[in-house]
Amino acid sequence: MPVPGTEPGTGAEPGAPQPLHLHGWTSRAVIGVALAAFASGFGQFGLVAALGDVARDFGRVTHGLSIADQVGLSGTELGIGLAIIRLASLGSLPLIGLADRYGRRTLLLGTLSLGLVLTVVSAASPGYWWFVAIFALGRPMLSATNALSGVAAAEQTDSRNRASAVALTAAGYGVGAGLIAVIHSLASGVLGFRGLFALVLLPLALVPVLRRWIQEPDRFTVAAAAEEHPRPVLGAVGPKFRRRLAVIVVLAFAVSVITGPANSFVFLYAQNVLHQPGYVTAAMVVGAGVAGLAGLLIGRWLSDHLGRRPTGALAMVGLAVFGGLAYAGSRPALVVGYILGVMSGSVFAPAAGSLLTELFPTSVRASVTGWWVASGVIGAVVGLVVFGAVADVGNRFAVAAVLTFLPAAVMAGLFWLVPETRGREPEDLWPAPTAGAGGAAD
Repeated sequence: MPVPGTEPGTGAEPGAPQPLHLHGWTSRAVIGVALAAFASGFGQFGLVAALGDVARDFGRVTHGLSIADQVGLSGTELGIGLAIIRLASLGSLPLIGLADRYGRRTLLLGTLSLGLVLTVVSAASPGYWWFVAIFALGRPMLSATNALSGVAAAEQTDSRNRASAVALTAAGYGVGAGLIAVIHSLASGVLGFRGLFALVLLPLALVPVLRRWIQEPDRFTVAAAAEEHPRPVLGAVGPKFRRRLAVIVVLAFAVSVITGPANSFVFLYAQNVLHQPGYVTAAMVVGAGVAGLAGLLIGRWLSDHLGRRPTGALAMVGLAVFGGLAYAGSRPALVVGYILGVMSGSVFAPAAGSLLTELFPTSVRASVTGWWVASGVIGAVVGLVVFGAVADVGNRFAVAAVLTFLPAAVMAGLFWLVPETRGREPEDLWPAPTAGAGGAAD
């Protein structure tokens, strides 16, 4: 639907804001990008779900007490390998930034297709470091896909539907990630990590359908029609936006210091350290899926009623606390901590996604999202290396969680360094560019 006051046929003067044809959060255009996020989650999360199988296949399991003895590879080797894969996501920064020049749809479909293909190829890796290298090549593609799905969903909707649209794309990613985790938990003995990664061919088959569903957001089309607009190179963002960008970058770093190791080691910890039965892990993932859906609904409601900032800060603290609980040392603590941690992450997603869209104009929004992803990559790498190194000393996962997660949670206070955007359109904060009027980011 058009933004109020810009309906077609109102006799707008030349140079007046162009009509924006927006969608409800249940429209096919939004569902299409949510399905792209689903495919991205299915492709990316296979590594996390099958990390124990990867370590066992490429390493050597003995009856010793160290992490290397129990899982096949040391915590340091696993941490470095995961850090390399995470660092590869820095390549998503220029890819996402190109969407401010060439459009959301083109980049989203291209990165999704190539990322899924490389993930399938990684299943044929002859050794651990070969696997790390090949999977790392596909990682920036799928990271860019997930980021651009959120951007496209947010830009397709108004303030009443935006948090719901962002929540839907987050749910799409979560369902994809959860599905491959459940499949691994129930069939790892049959598939192994190679068979699991070969299943990525299934979401790859969705791409032709998504080409028909995904549309270019009108907000980008109007911004691209301006005679003068920025040409982002490696995520270029104008000086007037950099203070807000700095806050966003630090928040992304801090959140990822928590979520990087909390998510990446959890299935290895369950399978190879606590020796949790596969059916229990599958039930844990299903429970987390239900909790994640509840978290998205809670996060959407809180974002629209309490505000983006307090919702994001509260969820960030929850991520740290429940992440620490998951690694406390017992199976019940793992199940409860993981489920509540997923819920906290789901509460965080609508608030952070909406805030990221509303704080910046269309002309630089994808580039800002690229910086969010890049900073998150660095944060995850720091978290993985610190967590893995501490856990290696005496197999102390609980100590590693406390030392890694809790300091990062303090950064939640930074949300109050940016304005609250609840109930506001991006055009309220940054006038939309029009043909002949110049870009808002100039």
